[in-house]
Amino acid sequence: MKVLIAGMGLIGGSFALALRDRGIADEILGVESSEGNAAEALRLGLADRIVAFEEGIPQADLVVLATPVDTIPLMAVKALNRVNGSQVVMDLGSIKAELCEVISMHARRGRFVAVHPMWGTEYSGPRAAQHGAFTGRNVVLCEVERSDPDALAMAERIFRTLEAPAVYMGAEEHDLHAAYVSHISHITSFALALTVLEKEREERHIFDLAGGGFESTVRLAKSSAATWVPIMLRNKYNLLDVLREHIHQLQIMRRMIERDDAEGLKAAFDRANSIQRIIH
Repeated sequence: MKVLIAGMGLIGGSFALALRDRGIADEILGVESSEGNAAEALRLGLADRIVAFEEGIPQADLVVLATPVDTIPLMAVKALNRVNGSQVVMDLGSIKAELCEVISMHARRGRFVAVHPMWGTEYSGPRAAQHGAFTGRNVVLCEVERSDPDALAMAERIFRTLEAPAVYMGAEEHDLHAAYVSHISHITSFALALTVLEKEREERHIFDLAGGGFESTVRLAKSSAATWVPIMLRNKYNLLDVLREHIHQLQIMRRMIERDDAEGLKAAFDRANSIQRIIH
């Protein structure tokens, strides 16, 4: 199989490595707007060749979109404009409703499969790509009823080979759940980092005391703005809804601390501990 991957950063690069490691791709064509990232992708063996997007589409059995989410809808339309009845287009972005709406009436909508592997790190660029990134991680497939059976079968076969269990959702349902389990974590981490950086202006030794708990909580603040600003704005209504509840919970805890409410805090923390049922 010949695969074209647009965006050779963390997700696209890791997907390229996965396709190579599992023997799925015979050749990988990369698309990169950054000359530096293009050279790095070639050096690291993520791509065999770097090509222009439009040039690479006719050559590929599978076209993969792994660019920032604000660019994916237009790229999806451009790809669908050029593919034939045997080629498949797949995205790996973390926002689906806008994308699926944009392509909903396209004559070749069936050649598209909307995919979101539930994996990522705080790093970006080709050097962030990792072997085995998707193994054991759920992959969400959205609006599968809109994809042609053979296109869907290709996507399912790839992720089955990567040992990534498939979960099926509607696009809007996906975006709501993504806001709760992913996007809120990032915006909270960014806010915490800004809080500590502001305090650090007054207390110079604050980072001398930073331990593992702080590091694990704030690590997502190292994530790329180029990736996360479009995600936040494209999923703004779901994120604002989650933020309202998050701020409400913070206000409750603040009031309990103000009142020295040890029993209330203990009850809240015990309830929070039940997250172990979800995250092992």
